[in-house]
Amino acid sequence: MPHARAADGTSLFYSIEGSGPPLLLIAGQSNSSRWWSQVREDFSARFTTIVTDHRGTGSSDKPDVPYSTRMFASDCVAILAAAGIGKAHVYGTSMGGRIAQWIAASYSERVDRLVLGCTSPGGAHGVERSAEVRKSLAQADPMKARRALEELMYTPAYRGPYNTLGDPQMPPYARKRHLFASAEHDAWAVLPSITAPTLVVHGTEDVFNPTANAPLITSRIPGARMHLIEGARHGYFEEFRAEASPLVMDFLSP
Repeated sequence: MPHARAADGTSLFYSIEGSGPPLLLIAGQSNSSRWWSQVREDFSARFTTIVTDHRGTGSSDKPDVPYSTRMFASDCVAILAAAGIGKAHVYGTSMGGRIAQWIAASYSERVDRLVLGCTSPGGAHGVERSAEVRKSLAQADPMKARRALEELMYTPAYRGPYNTLGDPQMPPYARKRHLFASAEHDAWAVLPSITAPTLVVHGTEDVFNPTANAPLITSRIPGARMHLIEGARHGYFEEFRAEASPLVMDFLSP
């Protein structure tokens, strides 16, 4: 299995599939590359897809040190370098979208086109989830907490698979490190510096990462476009795959 070395020596797993222009797919908080397992084949038909296990997940190292979305962005760039890829399209969802913001802002020479899905600019300008949502996720009963997460990710009509509910093999400390990294994200000040053509995608029924974040990001990045998927919750890219995948592929293939 291929691994890259981060700036601090952390070993990072990645895999490559498909052919065509390179496309880096970035998973959400506390999730491994399995996040993309259902929809990756949509993109691999036209792109060389690169997926990664974030530090703390999957087959990557799990150092017990502070994590940040900027660190995850640096990790992603190390993976591109290890794979011999100079420039790629970047598609990040949820915390992956926060990471993608930093890649586009800090490593602009690495980014061709950018897709930010179900994400937030963070900081004082980001729209936070409600206290009710936070309470539902903090239930002591793990099965009730999982059910709450399922309801935030998917509509009642969805019957699986559920690839976005977290990496079950994560150590508890790594899960906390991921949570802190996502919560501390604040890219508001650098969003106007993003030069890559950008598409912002969000579900209209997303209360996990409120839909109101989509127009905020869109207005902040020069020339960005926004597409809202009607009726979708946080896991729009999986449940509403038939709409979301072609939408993104068309944007990446102008």
